[in-house]
Amino acid sequence: MLVIIHSDENGVADYAYEFVRRKLEGSKNFVMGLASGGTILRLFRKMVDGFAGGELDFSNVHTFNLDEYVGLKPDHPQSYAYFMGVHLFGLVNLKEENIHFLSGVAESVEGHCHHYEKQIKEVGGIDLQILGIGRNGHIGFNEPTSSLASRTRMVTLTQDTILDNQRFFPGNEDVPRRALTMGVGTILEAKEVLLLATGPEKSQALAAMIEGPVTATCPASALQMHPSVTVVCDEAAAQRLIFTEYYDKVIDNEK
Repeated sequence: MLVIIHSDENGVADYAYEFVRRKLEGSKNFVMGLASGGTILRLFRKMVDGFAGGELDFSNVHTFNLDEYVGLKPDHPQSYAYFMGVHLFGLVNLKEENIHFLSGVAESVEGHCHHYEKQIKEVGGIDLQILGIGRNGHIGFNEPTSSLASRTRMVTLTQDTILDNQRFFPGNEDVPRRALTMGVGTILEAKEVLLLATGPEKSQALAAMIEGPVTATCPASALQMHPSVTVVCDEAAAQRLIFTEYYDKVIDNEK
């Protein structure tokens, strides 16, 4: 696991953009797994600017989003499908048939989730999975105690996650209690992972993920078992890490 610490969130977004740009450069068929949220939004804005400036081409890119709220239609302002359309998909040259979402209103949840896994396999798997991390250590909506071998499925959200998401809805009763998410096992099958974390509220989860034991109580810790993970964080998110000097030495040796 490569850990890169920048002074602020802008540095994190700049590094992440260059990381993505290098991966897409000259690629004839690239599959990206995408997260959403404030930290990822800064990256999306740079990707949109990169497309507008001729640095990025999405015409041969397939995308699979990590998760979606159960009960929200794609046109709901708080659905992740809507978020992605407004902040990325509607602003770049992705082909509509190459964009894949989990549906929060699927008639057969089990069948829909199975089909999503099948679609990922049909395009050759995810080349780069972009992730954020929740305050409780979740990735996607894999809450604490999720199986580290879990597949795409419906999950019940914890009270912490509901409270975190409450600011996006008119009232607490409007916040969805369930979601569909790629499983931890699904995420671990990506060829490469890029995880972004900013802000002091993510520091405890980030330290548990990187330096703690591999445990279902911090689902993100499963990434320790992945052969190619890059973590990009700001100093606020990194404040609880113990081995920061070592991470800096590793980066120096990479240059």
